[in-house]
Amino acid sequence: MPIFAALGLAAALAATPPPPPPPPDTLAQRIAACLSCHGVKERGDAYFPRIAGKPAGYLYNQLRHFRDGHRHYPMMTYMVANLSDDYLREIADYFAAQHPPYPPPPPGSGSSASAAQVARGDLLVHQGDAARQIPACVSCHGAALTGVEPALPGLLGLPSDYINAQFGNWKNKTRRATAPDCMATIAARLSDSDVAALSAWLSKQIPDANARPAATIPTPLPIACGSYPPATGAPGARGDASGGAK
Repeated sequence: MPIFAALGLAAALAATPPPPPPPPDTLAQRIAACLSCHGVKERGDAYFPRIAGKPAGYLYNQLRHFRDGHRHYPMMTYMVANLSDDYLREIADYFAAQHPPYPPPPPGSGSSASAAQVARGDLLVHQGDAARQIPACVSCHGAALTGVEPALPGLLGLPSDYINAQFGNWKNKTRRATAPDCMATIAARLSDSDVAALSAWLSKQIPDANARPAATIPTPLPIACGSYPPATGAPGARGDASGGAK
């Protein structure tokens, strides 16, 4: 090779920047794809709810349900289709440990609900409807609606459109959980106006930044639910309950 060509090649090689280092192999790096939709500090929207701070058992169950075909959303199914149970637990544990404050709701959110709708939602949340065998939300999701360990989610901080959509999925049987599927049973007993009332009331509530899921439910569950023994209502470790709107 002529000396000038050799010198030119050497100069070109010297000017080529080294390849960037590989990204760190940390859980935070591996769940970057999750954060693109489920931002930890976000409030969530009709399609991508906030999952930070929800009980790890609940999040793990939902990841399994997407992977195993009990819940249907193509993007989620694609993301978790080939992930092991252990990896799904790691992801669930990561998000369960995040507790940043909730941002305020967007201006005008929930403003279309009437006072009567909000009052009906309040009644269903705190008292239920005994005549139609609809238990109060607080009887399963905790007095403060912040969820119960290990597998019952909190209900606050979810947009009304998302809550409506999830009740529709239970009614249409496109969202399922391990039998007895308590939320499918309850959803079937709720009218469309009841669902609108619940979503109107829930979406108006401002979550407490310091709130955490309750450790236990003080009384037995009012309805048989996948991971709760019907005799005691005591949660089992890493249960399979899928109640709530995620």
